[in-house]
Amino acid sequence: MHGQMPPAMPMLSRGKHRNPSKGACFMEFASYLAGERWSDHPSCTHPLLAGLARLVNDHTSDAARPRLAELIPSVIGLTGDDPRLDARIALCAARAALPVVAHERQLAMAVSILSGEHVLAELEGRRAGYLDERSRQALDQVPDAARWAYTFGRGVRISPKGFRRYAAPNTVQLAVRGIAQACVSDPDPLLRDLLADAIDECWALLRPVSGTGARPGAGSAAEPATVTAAGPAPAAVDPARWADACRLTGLSA
Repeated sequence: MHGQMPPAMPMLSRGKHRNPSKGACFMEFASYLAGERWSDHPSCTHPLLAGLARLVNDHTSDAARPRLAELIPSVIGLTGDDPRLDARIALCAARAALPVVAHERQLAMAVSILSGEHVLAELEGRRAGYLDERSRQALDQVPDAARWAYTFGRGVRISPKGFRRYAAPNTVQLAVRGIAQACVSDPDPLLRDLLADAIDECWALLRPVSGTGARPGAGSAAEPATVTAAGPAPAAVDPARWADACRLTGLSA
C-alpha cells in the first residue's frame, strides 16, 4: 500500500466465506488483493502466519475487527521455507499470551517458549539454554509457570521438524484462544498487537534490503522494501483493487 492506507476500509467478518458477496475474513481479503483464487489459505502468506491471522480475525470482536484491515497488505508476499519463521511466530504468540492467560495455559505457553528457543538455538547455532531477552522477561512475569516448564522440559527435546509440524500450530491456537478468553478488560488490542508483532518478526527474518526490516506501513510512509533471496518481495497493493475488494465485501462503518 506504499505505506498509506486508503480511505475505504473493509468490513471483515468471522469464518470462511464462499465468495466476496458473502463477506471476507482477513486472509480472504488478502487472497483477493494478491490476485489469487478466493481463499482463506492463499499461497501469498506463510501458512503459520496465515493461521495466526485467521485466529485473530475470528477471536476479535466485531467492533474492533476493522482495525485489523490495515495489516492485510503486510502479509501479502510474506512467506518462505525457513523453519525459523515458524519458531518465531510461535514465540510471538507464547510471549504475548503467557502473562494474561489462565494458569493451565500459562504452563503450556511457558513450555512453548522454552521449546521454541531450543529450536531456534539449534537452527541458528546458539549455545544451549540461550533465551532471547523478550522470552526471559515473559517468563519472569510468571515464575511458578516458568519453574514448572523448566522441570517439565528436562531431558525433553523436540526437533525443528516436529516443532514446525505440531508444536508451533498448537502454540498459536492456544495462545490466541487464551488471550481472547483472558480476564482482561479488552483482549482486542492484545490480539492485534500479537499479529502485528508476528508480521514484524517475519519481516525481520526475511531481511528487507532497504529500510530497517519493519513491515510496510509500520510507522513509516516508505515504499515496501525489497526482500533478498531469503524470501519474495511483498506485493504492492493496487489502490483500485483495494477499493474493488471493499465494494464487493462491504465497507466498515
